[in-house]
Amino acid sequence: MSRRGATLAPSQWLFAPAAAAIAATILMAIPFRALFLTLPEPVFPLALAFAWALIRPSILGPVLLFLLGLFLDLFWGGRLGLWGMSLITAYGLALIGRSLMVGQGGAVMAGWYAAACAVALWVAYVFATLVAHEEPNLLAVLWQFFWSSALFPAVYWLVDRFEDADVRFR
Repeated sequence: MSRRGATLAPSQWLFAPAAAAIAATILMAIPFRALFLTLPEPVFPLALAFAWALIRPSILGPVLLFLLGLFLDLFWGGRLGLWGMSLITAYGLALIGRSLMVGQGGAVMAGWYAAACAVALWVAYVFATLVAHEEPNLLAVLWQFFWSSALFPAVYWLVDRFEDADVRFR
């Protein structure tokens, strides 16, 4: 058990956050307007892709990320595979940088998270451009990057809660 009493049961560190990401995605899709502004549309599973690679690399993380990506594709009406590929890319980047982030402060982790968000959204941008033969709105992609990067406190909380739960890495 970790210092916070969390265990690495898949229901706690995988399935509950995945369900929360799905619920948050649906909630933020509500067509609400106030003074010509709509609700932001961050890619909530990006936070999970980054956190799951740091908490414990396992086969369940990428499988759930691919399923979350398919959910996003179906929910937003996009091409199947777009978000799955983007989320797996973010997971891979976080997995590569995992050894560099261990023992570092929150600022280093925030930088890596912003980089993972940027790469994942760039992959989605390029994939969408190649498939649709026209470029998505770059300002909308930058806005989505901003709001997805703003989810870092949730990432930090999730990693902090479960990072010491696996006794093999103590």
